[in-house]
Amino acid sequence: MRVYPEQLTQQLNKGLRQAYLLFGNEPLLKQECGDQIKQAAQQQGFDERHSFTIDHQLDWNLVLDCCNAMSLFAARQIIELEIPESGLNVNQAKSLVEICDSLHNDILLLITGPRLNKKQESAKWFKALDNQGLYLPCNTPDPRHLPRFIQARCQQLGLKADHESVQMLAQWHEGNMLALAQSLQKLTLLYPDGELNIVRLEEALSRHNHYTPFQLVDAVLAGQAKRSQRVLRQLEGEGIEATIILRTLQRELTQLYKMQEMGKKGTPLNIIFEQFRIWQSRREIYIGALHRLPYARVVSLLRLLTQLEIQVKTDFDTKPWPALSALCAEMCGISTHTEPTPF
Repeated sequence: MRVYPEQLTQQLNKGLRQAYLLFGNEPLLKQECGDQIKQAAQQQGFDERHSFTIDHQLDWNLVLDCCNAMSLFAARQIIELEIPESGLNVNQAKSLVEICDSLHNDILLLITGPRLNKKQESAKWFKALDNQGLYLPCNTPDPRHLPRFIQARCQQLGLKADHESVQMLAQWHEGNMLALAQSLQKLTLLYPDGELNIVRLEEALSRHNHYTPFQLVDAVLAGQAKRSQRVLRQLEGEGIEATIILRTLQRELTQLYKMQEMGKKGTPLNIIFEQFRIWQSRREIYIGALHRLPYARVVSLLRLLTQLEIQVKTDFDTKPWPALSALCAEMCGISTHTEPTPF
């Protein structure tokens, strides 16, 4: 059964499950949920813990031996399994199903791993474990949901943040949930009355936001001009190489180009999305990008990007960031009067 991290306390109050699946891209949420589950399990007599990383060297017999320890004198056990970023191969998935079949009331299985896609959620091993436990997606809140996430964290800590404070906390900590948690703890110590406003935040905190090129892609696809410029400035300040950003934008523009080509041939949009494996949750921003950037415009932007890449690779004194800024603005639908010269 799927539940979200904020619902975990309520579920634990109802009793322990045999398995907990913590998958996602946010280390803080996985750590907090894992700690909460282990603390509840220890209160129920699960005093022994065994941790394994699933890789080619793992001896699955050791895991099975833990599951089969059912004597009167055996301690109740927590078995932790970590799934690698690369996922599971066929043999590992089969072994995990065997572990699932061996679970009993004196074993609590805690599995952590990267964010799952729909295909992985449909796998036999996942369904077997999901039927016996809880699946908690532990993903970093996206910019739209981050203020609500922060407001909930503030309420848990007894902090009363006004709208402007929540927005500032979101902007200063986006992409860095660990820093957000530390900042909120710091604020509870500095301001016992719990009242938060912009003046207090500016006095107590500094920026801890962290962006990746993929967040820049999301911003330009969504047509968020101001946000894309803010992310780009942060990436520049963090020393990210311009060529990495160019390649990331190039991949996205090339994909949009191929999508537009298929659309011109009459291919339905849902078939296009399936062919390019666009998640349902991301289709809305792609629809907006395809409407905003027709075929001819994508071709023009690809030419502009190619010229910028050649300049970066041949003129080592060039400063590509103003041109990158203009390119991102153009992808957001804002004209900067920057046109590629003819080849």
